[in-house]
Amino acid sequence: MTKEVKKFLINQHSTIKQAMKQLCHAGEKELFVVDEDIRLVGALSDGDIRKWILKGGGLEDSVDKIYNGNPKFVAGDYEIEDVQKMMVDLKIESIPVVNQDKKVEEVFTWDEVLGGKIRKHREALDIPVVIMAGGKGTRLDPYTRILPKALIPVGEKPIVEVIMDKLNEYSVSDFLISINHKSRMIKSYFEEMHDKYKIGYIEEKQALGTAGSLKLLGRKVKDETLVTNCDVIIDTDYAELVKFHREREYDLTLVATCHHYQVPYGVCEIENGGSLKNLQEKPEYDLLVNAGMYVINKKIFGLIPKNQVFNFTDLIAKAREENYKVGVFPINEKDWIDVGQWEEYRKSIKKLESVLE
Repeated sequence: MTKEVKKFLINQHSTIKQAMKQLCHAGEKELFVVDEDIRLVGALSDGDIRKWILKGGGLEDSVDKIYNGNPKFVAGDYEIEDVQKMMVDLKIESIPVVNQDKKVEEVFTWDEVLGGKIRKHREALDIPVVIMAGGKGTRLDPYTRILPKALIPVGEKPIVEVIMDKLNEYSVSDFLISINHKSRMIKSYFEEMHDKYKIGYIEEKQALGTAGSLKLLGRKVKDETLVTNCDVIIDTDYAELVKFHREREYDLTLVATCHHYQVPYGVCEIENGGSLKNLQEKPEYDLLVNAGMYVINKKIFGLIPKNQVFNFTDLIAKAREENYKVGVFPINEKDWIDVGQWEEYRKSIKKLESVLE
């Protein structure tokens, strides 16, 4: 078995945390669960992990609690046309090949089998998209003294266009962009794109924070809106995100990425004015971090004050205070690329290059 195949396989007794790390390494949306003899017993997707987290399940639990025990596969005497048809008909992006003992011998991905022939199925989004690009991008100083952060290059394109291209996979071609800092440069760039996308603008006369400009949307949106920061790239199923928001009847849903942190030192816990209660060596924490993408019902915009600095943290706090339903849509750490600060920008370029290889 090749190293390339092994990255798709996970033992049935592994933890969910281990599965999340392996999904990051594999760069795909699904793993195949095997026993000690590499026999196929199930499939595990990032969606399965999301549902488990939302139910309050622990990351140290075993994957055998959540995997799908009826995975799709092809046998060793397959024809490549059978694999292609199964992927297209079932809308699946990877599929294992097993021998007569049901041991996994190969894993095919969509790009290998159908890349360049048929686009992956993406359900069309039916809500407007707003890209927040009015900030100064101070975390990327001095780069943003010259360019607005929306035009920071990621590969051969500015990040804002990378974001648009990903959304275009879901049939989105109309965008609203909130602008303030170096707004003329952003407009000039899109004027040179020769109508690739239809662009509208929300122009802030003064800086209004990360959410304040949404007050200016007015009649440009009817009900729900997908809002994203211009310095993050999120690789998730946007249609699934909107479906999640609607089915659970949330008024505001934020995308959150799962992050694992380990403190590189022993952490002291004290009591009674200085007595050591406990010393924990290099503790580890699993956290959900705001990823900078939201689905928002229009009525939430009424909570935003006019002509005042108002951030998303303020908006979320206000929504909860007013008893609106706020939801969280978890994604894997690998599906979030933050280019908003120098160290993360460098990591993001490497991460994106590996995805595009």
